Amino acid sequence: MTRSDTPDPAGSPGSPGGPDSPGSYVAIGDSFTEGMSDLMPDGSYRGWADLLAARLAQRTDSFRYANLAVRGKLIAQIAHEQVDRAAAMEADLVSLVGGPNDILRPRCDLERVCATFEDAVARLAPRCGTLLLFRSPARRGPALDRCRPRVDRFFAFIDEVAERHGALVVDLYASETLGDPRMWAEDRLHLTHEGHSRVAEAVWQRLGLPAERDWDAPLPPPEPVPWRARRRADARFARVHLLPWVGRRLTGRSSGDGRPPKRPELAPLTCVGPRVSDTA
Repeated sequence: MTRSDTPDPAGSPGSPGGPDSPGSYVAIGDSFTEGMSDLMPDGSYRGWADLLAARLAQRTDSFRYANLAVRGKLIAQIAHEQVDRAAAMEADLVSLVGGPNDILRPRCDLERVCATFEDAVARLAPRCGTLLLFRSPARRGPALDRCRPRVDRFFAFIDEVAERHGALVVDLYASETLGDPRMWAEDRLHLTHEGHSRVAEAVWQRLGLPAERDWDAPLPPPEPVPWRARRRADARFARVHLLPWVGRRLTGRSSGDGRPPKRPELAPLTCVGPRVSDTA
C-alpha cells in the first residue's frame, strides 16, 4: 500500500467535509520528531513538526501545539511515556513516529515492536481527529542495506495498521531525494534543515493543504568528493558519532535519558520569524 492508497478518515483535513486545517496538534516520537538535526543558533532543534505547527498556526486562530518527542526513545518508551498523555489532549491532529530506533538494532524483536506500535495506535486513534503515521526516511548506504528486509516488513505493517485504524500514512521511505546523503547531518542519523523542511511540506500536502513546493524534487548532481576527503569524513564520523553511540548501547544508556520534551503542554502557539513560541 502506498500513501495514495491509504484512505482518509472522515473529517480529517483534506477529506470531503473536513476542516481546512486542524486547530490543535500533538507530535510524539523520537529524535526525528524532536527535530534533530535542524539546529538553531541557541543550540535547540526545530525540525519538521515545529515547521508544520508554525504553518498551521498561520491558518488557524488560537492554534495549540505540543511536542512530546524525545531523542533515543524506543517504541515501548514512546507507548509508555507519551501515548496516553497525547491521547488525553484530544487534539485535532496527532503524529506518531516510533520503531526505527528499535529496528536498527541487531537483536530487534520485530513482532514485539509491531504489537507495541499497534497498541499505541489503538489508544490514540479514537482520541484524536486525525492520526498521522510515517514510513520514515532512510539514508542510502550500507547501514540501511543490512537491515532493509526488517525495515520493509515494519513499514508494510504500518500501512496495514493505518488501514485498520483509519490513520493517514506519510510515505517518506520511498523518496529517493530524502535518501540522498546530502539531506542528512554529519551524524548520518538525522536530517538537515532542508530535509526537515521537505518532510514538513510532505505532511502538509498529505493533510490535503495547498502545496507550496515539490517536497520530493531531486537535488542537482553531487560534486565529486576526493577520496581523502571522504576518508577524513568517515574518520570524524566514527570518532564523534559512531563510537559514542556504541558506548551508549553497551552501557544501556540513551541520548534521551533524563531529557524532558520541549513542548510538554498543548499550549497556544504564535510564529516569531522562523521560530515558534508560546503566546502565554
